[in-house]
Amino acid sequence: MLKWGFVLLTAYTGPIGAFLYVLGCREPLPGLHEQYVAVRWRQALGSTMHCVAGDGLGILIGAVIGSELRMSPPEHLALEYVLGFGVGWTIFQALFMRDMAGGSYSRALRQTFIPEFLSMNALMAGMVPVMMVLMVHLPGAESARQPTFWFTMSMALLVGALISYPMNWWLVANHLKHGMMTVRRAASGSHAELTIGQKIEMQMPRPSVGAIIGMAVLSIAMFGIGIGISAIVVDHR
Repeated sequence: MLKWGFVLLTAYTGPIGAFLYVLGCREPLPGLHEQYVAVRWRQALGSTMHCVAGDGLGILIGAVIGSELRMSPPEHLALEYVLGFGVGWTIFQALFMRDMAGGSYSRALRQTFIPEFLSMNALMAGMVPVMMVLMVHLPGAESARQPTFWFTMSMALLVGALISYPMNWWLVANHLKHGMMTVRRAASGSHAELTIGQKIEMQMPRPSVGAIIGMAVLSIAMFGIGIGISAIVVDHR
């Protein structure tokens, strides 16, 4: 599934997305994926790109709808957040990663809500100011029918990925997200199975409730700062 996430990322960002796939996910030789992605920075990169692929798809859909309906900036932002979070959480996190929850979609929804919330807020914290600045200064950037609109969204996603990388690092380090999942078919070919190391990692202790609340507050603060910068830009148009 993560490979398809990199395909989407490449569609969003062009050669930069392709480079990140080769750097972070493409093993040098067949059968070496586990060893290749064992280092933490590659796991965090995979987690970040998975976030950008899923959330970005919903955000782009919201941006196009908002553009066509000529929504105000607050309406635009709200729609992008709702669709980005919805697609990222219910499809790219819970649906595609449900095997990690024993095949239960409802359990996967519960397990992935907090990671999705934290990474989505960090992603939007980076995206929103970039979108507002470029839409103010680039002619046609507010219309989905213009190339500058897609350039703006591409740059916003790249900056959002950069800002959300530390948050995804923390999520991976604390076993709330798995950055690079290696899934192999069982001998019968009927069930997907995780590697032994990944099964052990899934049983590792999670961070305390206090730590999760602290990171949630931080992510909200980051998002708030991004909105505040955007508001300043809009006021000085």
